Amino acid sequence: MRRMPGMRLNAPQSSATAGLTGAVTSAQVGRRAFLGVGIAAIGATISCTRGTTGGTWRYFTPAQAQTVDAICAQLIPAGQYPGAKEAGVVNFIDLQLSKRFKKHRAVYQQGLEAVGAASRSRFGKRFVELTPEQQVEVLNAVEENAPVFFDLIVAHARQGFYGDPRHGGNRNMVSWKMLGLPFPPVRGREHYKS
Repeated sequence: MRRMPGMRLNAPQSSATAGLTGAVTSAQVGRRAFLGVGIAAIGATISCTRGTTGGTWRYFTPAQAQTVDAICAQLIPAGQYPGAKEAGVVNFIDLQLSKRFKKHRAVYQQGLEAVGAASRSRFGKRFVELTPEQQVEVLNAVEENAPVFFDLIVAHARQGFYGDPRHGGNRNMVSWKMLGLPFPPVRGREHYKS
């Protein structure tokens, strides 16, 4: 058995633990080992909440994340089935901009600035503060004035909504459930009945 720091190997056994061989009791674990486990648990909790709506963002600022979330909610709205907001599409885009989509960062920065400028010039408010009808009007203007950004965010919203949840979007497989796909789908080939 490998000894952990702070663990006492020859601690006296109580009657409750006398029959257990190799079991580690609280009397055997020292204070430092206990604190180390606690710190590791806190670190794991923090790393697991990154990129979620309650945690920190990898690439976006909180205001940018709200804007992207609102844009995606207009592109793939909730109705009979969940939409982009419920699928966590903004998490997918944020995660991918910190990894595979780094080359698109400048387009996102310019596009989000265009969305903010159009929102303020037309309605004097931030995009997330607008009514759904006003948001559509702003997005129509952005589609016309910043087509590269608009096409890119539409493509990324689709990928985040329909893609594999392991990439940060499609939370709870909402789009797969909507389409009636089996869980988990076999990657790279069709399901055939024998």
